[in-house]
Amino acid sequence: MANVGIVIVSHSPKVAEGAADMVRQMVGDAVPLAHTGGDPAGGLGTDVGSILAAIDAAWSEAGVAILVDLGGAETNSEMAIELLDEDRRPRVVVCNAPIVEGAVIAAAEASGGSPLDTVKRMAEELSPQ
Repeated sequence: MANVGIVIVSHSPKVAEGAADMVRQMVGDAVPLAHTGGDPAGGLGTDVGSILAAIDAAWSEAGVAILVDLGGAETNSEMAIELLDEDRRPRVVVCNAPIVEGAVIAAAEASGGSPLDTVKRMAEELSPQ
């Protein structure tokens, strides 16, 4: 059975890469993982197209949990979800959790084979808010 994928979306490419690196060091290759950060011009921001590409890169039949850093990242992630094929949309969620702690907790939970709703709930409940 496939594990839930994790996508990290940050306004900063370096934050996204660093959070993804931390996840990889904690859970190895046990979960599909992708990250994206920055706007298309290389500045701070997020991009719906890049988020869609990250969802595709981390895609799992078990679903994908997205961790975001700021409101704009959440809004663009939700827009990206709306652009997915109808059959994929219900299997992608945005977690309301801190980006680093939430991503690590979500990935640890996913690596154990937990379903998407459990991955989301654990990231939101166990992360310091």
